[in-house]
Amino acid sequence: MFRQILPISALLLGSFLLLFAGGINSLILPIRGSAEGFSTSALGLLGTGWAIGYVLGCIYTPRLVASVGHIRSFGVLCAFASVGILLQAMIVDEAAWIVIRAVAGFSFAGAAMIVESWLNDHVQPSNRGRVFGIYTMVNLTASTAGQMVIALGDASGFFFFALGAIFYSLALVPTGVSTSKTPAPLTTVKLDVGALWRNSPVAVVAVFLVGISNASFGTLAAVYADRVGLPLASIALFASVPILAGAAAQIPIGYFSDRMDRRKVLVATAVVALLADAAFIILTPQGQTLNLILVSIFGAAIFAMYPIIVAHANDHAPPGTSIQVSGGLLMIYGLGSIIGPLVAGSVMGGAGPSGLFMVTIVGHIVMIGFTVLRISKRAAVAKGDKGEFRVSVPTRAATPETAVLSDGESEADGLADAQLATMDQPKDPAETTPPERQE
Repeated sequence: MFRQILPISALLLGSFLLLFAGGINSLILPIRGSAEGFSTSALGLLGTGWAIGYVLGCIYTPRLVASVGHIRSFGVLCAFASVGILLQAMIVDEAAWIVIRAVAGFSFAGAAMIVESWLNDHVQPSNRGRVFGIYTMVNLTASTAGQMVIALGDASGFFFFALGAIFYSLALVPTGVSTSKTPAPLTTVKLDVGALWRNSPVAVVAVFLVGISNASFGTLAAVYADRVGLPLASIALFASVPILAGAAAQIPIGYFSDRMDRRKVLVATAVVALLADAAFIILTPQGQTLNLILVSIFGAAIFAMYPIIVAHANDHAPPGTSIQVSGGLLMIYGLGSIIGPLVAGSVMGGAGPSGLFMVTIVGHIVMIGFTVLRISKRAAVAKGDKGEFRVSVPTRAATPETAVLSDGESEADGLADAQLATMDQPKDPAETTPPERQE
């Protein structure tokens, strides 16, 4: 194990520092913005700005890297992220924060893609799954630690903005001193919704709704917790515990997902999320204990949905296209992430804190209804034809390079060095999905 980790330890450290800074950044803004009297609509637009920047970063960073190289691109992106969080401490203004947050989303996506590109270059097919598991846990630990550190100080000052900038800057060091050869070109994404729809309608609809739900919660969870009167330490827990619960829940959910119709597992998971939504709306909990219990159940459900959807879509995908499918679904998830915080912020402005869960409950109801309809129309994929459920980081850290890193066959098939996620339809009819394997 040590011999496998040592060659990539610098890259894992760079990823840890990047995700730690991102965790600080993602939580300090809604807490400070709420304290400054920002409207919930404006706070929701912080999430929308981030998502727009993140999607654009996934699309355009490969072009930047192709022009100036990996190390220079990574340095520029980390510099922009560091400058951005400092500017938000200096310019406390709703409109400025939204624009800067979009730049941060672009920078963060690009930097994450470059780190993952280096990891992909070091990974052998025989240990790809193990390396991805280590990478997943490093990112999860870093993101959670970054959020939890907020509980140790005063969110009203300059300190946490400066701390985030410091760790963005430190993330430059491991890749800057790396002596490894230049990695292969980054994965590019060309979104083809029609091809994805023909492959799996459930995956397209569900991943869009999950984007709405998860981004709404990820952006406004701290605002909800602040508005119901939770102290700062509890706000940090309210934002972090659901991510940990979602990671833990993927183990049993993955087990059932590999052994039965994934759509039924998705429905069951969405029902659990719906019940948690309803509890927040009906009970309107005020104390720490009940809020943390309910949000743990909620997080276990919503952060386990995305890997189910990706695995289901790949079950129906033609051989050798799993990375294309995963990259396309990521883009649709990103589109949902643009819409969700904007809508949820507006609803919270009129309905109060529980308006957050009024938005998520609608998304979960629609997801359940559409998936049940599709189950009645198409048979499930045979167990022998299924791919493997892969645990995914339940944060906004996924990029097209994550799909390459997590795909066990990409290196063996010689695909990782190509421009993989292009979503072009096969020209030979024999390459299309057989009718009996379509959803």
